[in-house]
Amino acid sequence: MAPNDSAQITGENDETGDLPAGRRRAARYVVPVAVAGVAAATIGLVPALAASGDPDLPKITAAQLIEKMAASDTERLSGTVKITTDLGIPSLGGLGGSAAGALAPKGGADSGGKDGGSAAEPTGKLMELASGEHTLRVATDGPDKQRLSILDSAAEYSLIHNAGEVWAYDSSSNQAYHAKAPAGADSGKSGKPGKSGKSGKDQAVPKELPATPQDFTREALKAADDTTSVTVDGTARIAGRDAYQLVIKPKQAGSTVGSVKVAVDSKTGTPLKFTLLPSSGGKAVIDVGFTKVDFSRPAASTFTFTPPKGAKVTEADESKAAGKDQAHKAPKDAKELGSEPNVIGEGWTSVVQLDTGAKAPTAAASKDMPAEARQFMDALGDKVKGKFGSGTVYKTRLVNALMTDDGKVFVGAVTKDALVKAANEAK
Repeated sequence: MAPNDSAQITGENDETGDLPAGRRRAARYVVPVAVAGVAAATIGLVPALAASGDPDLPKITAAQLIEKMAASDTERLSGTVKITTDLGIPSLGGLGGSAAGALAPKGGADSGGKDGGSAAEPTGKLMELASGEHTLRVATDGPDKQRLSILDSAAEYSLIHNAGEVWAYDSSSNQAYHAKAPAGADSGKSGKPGKSGKSGKDQAVPKELPATPQDFTREALKAADDTTSVTVDGTARIAGRDAYQLVIKPKQAGSTVGSVKVAVDSKTGTPLKFTLLPSSGGKAVIDVGFTKVDFSRPAASTFTFTPPKGAKVTEADESKAAGKDQAHKAPKDAKELGSEPNVIGEGWTSVVQLDTGAKAPTAAASKDMPAEARQFMDALGDKVKGKFGSGTVYKTRLVNALMTDDGKVFVGAVTKDALVKAANEAK
């Protein structure tokens, strides 16, 4: 078993500060959970991935394991992923299959294919992964071919990207959604920046929510600094593969993140399992990993799709014209948010401040919201007061957000007290 090796991530530490360029790039993988998007940080997976024994592997340091992850060039694999989320919020499944749809005003287009939308449209469908337990089949063959299927007891939803074409199909409604991948989506290698600075995979397939351990590792771990400690904590057997256990912990008080554990394949450097434990204790908020994995090239037929006979096909332009994206638009009186929100603090306790310019919804305005959505929002909110005035903290076990009555928003993977403190100190 690999020994417990700790690396304190600081700019002056010999483990990272004096590393060559390859290791400095690797260090980007070790940081706090990003708070840019609540959805991206809130998918999780069941601890249904039992490890079978601790393999005896050669000794490796934390810095070496991080470098191995960063240098991994795995572009071809297929397998089964188990995923469950425990954010401590009502199930999004009770909101009609799409969080966006349920939170939209009554009569909106985001209603499971009614009013002109498509039940197969990816944004709403992938939001279902933000709660409950799910089994996925995934496959990738380089930057221009990916497939993700969400398996249900009696239905299947598939999202396929193949050389510039994106198809989504919902078997329960027999509806399909078709779109052209963004220009340049196939440039660059999977998981590595292309000319645009984003990976081909990330541009080609909607990435509102991560779905594999690789996704979580890339999205949740960005850079290393002196707010983080890293440890190699033994080994594990995941999906029939020998793996090292990398444990990442914040050194700051006030974060909702207790620790992050990544099981890294000992041969390929590919993350096989990702587990996030909250600082509040209890079971994992996020625990996602492979139960089966194959690093050989998937069959070409995996990435081909033809709509079944009788299926309703909606083109992306038609869905947009039907008002599918209305629920995501800012309020009419909202200010321009700009591309550079104010960031308060650093590391794991960073808080992002936005000024929407829109006052908090009144009781009268909330009447236009579906009953399920009102219940959902009420279950999340706590009224708070401070030097900043008054507002409501919408809480989960991971990402929390404070919306002040005058339209300011503070969001981060931090506690309620940390949000109130940030609001009090904001200029």
